[in-house]
Amino acid sequence: MTFSFLAHKYFFAFLIPLFLLLTVLVDPVFAHHPFGMGDSSDLSVGQALISGMGHPLLGPDHLLFLLGLALVGLKRTKKWVLLLLAVGLAGSAFVQLQPLPYLLTPWAEAFVSLSLTIEGLIILNIVSSKWLLPMFALHGYLLGSTIVGAEPTPLVGYFLGLLLAQGFLLVLVTGASQKLINTFGVNRRHLFAGIWIGIGIAFSWVALIP
Repeated sequence: MTFSFLAHKYFFAFLIPLFLLLTVLVDPVFAHHPFGMGDSSDLSVGQALISGMGHPLLGPDHLLFLLGLALVGLKRTKKWVLLLLAVGLAGSAFVQLQPLPYLLTPWAEAFVSLSLTIEGLIILNIVSSKWLLPMFALHGYLLGSTIVGAEPTPLVGYFLGLLLAQGFLLVLVTGASQKLINTFGVNRRHLFAGIWIGIGIAFSWVALIP
């Protein structure tokens, strides 16, 4: 079996139960605090690394955004992976210098969730794929907000965890992308785009109106 075939097989098998679980059970606010980090200034390097790896994987909006890239059909995938990782890390670094005001947190979470809607529009070729870059930077900004105030060592561990988790998923989904698109065809690809648009709107609504 080739890597692309395995990626396609496990992506599809994982996506349907994940979607059902998220839409029924998961509050999108959980996305940014899966470990209840508390005072991030006291994190050890190991804790920070695990937290950095867990945040993008356990947060439904972050995870679905990463998985949805498989249906975008990006060209020059290596370049895109590096660009997305770079802007995500830049967003996480920027929030250390300019922390997110508490009153704006629901709006930031709503915009992150709305990125799923934008991704759905990209899959439908209604919006340019260039919008993925500011959206990924926004994801990075909110992911980085959970460790504001930490010492340099746990910060490095956390950022490394983010890079490892997101880098692995980006390589996986972009590697499986063309296989998935060919297998699904236009109709099912559009169906998934509609699902992404709906989830993004629903999560944004929940973030703003609890």
